[in-house]
Amino acid sequence: MTIVLGTPNADGMREARGVLREWQYDGAPMQLHPGDIGWNYRFGTAETAAVVRTWSRDGRLLAVGMLDSPTVLRITVAPDAFRDEDLARRLVEDLSLPERGVLPAGAVSVEAPLGLLLHDLLTEEGWGLDEPWTPLFRDLAEAVEDPGARIERMGAEQAQDFADVLRSAFNTSRPTRDYWHAMTAGPFSADARCLGACDDQGNVAAVVTVWSAGPGKPGLVEPMGVHADHRGRGYGRAITLAGAAALREMGSSSVRVCTLSSNVGGVATYRAAGFEARPEIGDRIRKA
Repeated sequence: MTIVLGTPNADGMREARGVLREWQYDGAPMQLHPGDIGWNYRFGTAETAAVVRTWSRDGRLLAVGMLDSPTVLRITVAPDAFRDEDLARRLVEDLSLPERGVLPAGAVSVEAPLGLLLHDLLTEEGWGLDEPWTPLFRDLAEAVEDPGARIERMGAEQAQDFADVLRSAFNTSRPTRDYWHAMTAGPFSADARCLGACDDQGNVAAVVTVWSAGPGKPGLVEPMGVHADHRGRGYGRAITLAGAAALREMGSSSVRVCTLSSNVGGVATYRAAGFEARPEIGDRIRKA
């Protein structure tokens, strides 16, 4: 059967969310998570649908991708289709031909889970590897230790605090209070919790958003940040522990996150919160 590339409508987004939830399991490599798309809803519903791509055969979704930017695609595949040759070759075609509407000509990158036949074919086509990332995982079978800080669940009244911490943590002017409102209005928001760790004066020092994929599935941390004024005081560990505990309450079996290996402080923070670092991975890149 022919493999069909699509950009989903509202119904298609619900279907994509459903299969992404199904495809998560504890032994899976780091891969696109429904929470990744949920976090993208901070840009708006129409904007998020416009950057999602799906590949299906005979009405069944086999792969889901999301453009993090016009030149960066994050993609994952149904567990039983990791070595599907027809799918892998179609993906290479769609990634290589700008007229297909996935990636433009020139320098681009693709994040895909290890084990895909796609990697072998991209290597044959001359694609290289970008800088390394470190995946980190924590099992949630046992109770999570006390974070040692006051933790609040963040609602609409804390939307500005949420944005302020992220702006400071990532040294960017982009996050606004509208991020929180748009994200929580999106169809993936029921799977999310936003938490804040407060200092002794009640100021929000760190924030995290965590995403469930359903009971018995791994959850995701995306994003976590500590305000620059509060770094080095344990708030990163505290808010990460709080996020892990929230996911356990929501039924998640484990929690995962991936950060650039060059972000030594970030890796150390997650390890301090009980995460285990796995072997490094790298995006596939095609140079201009």
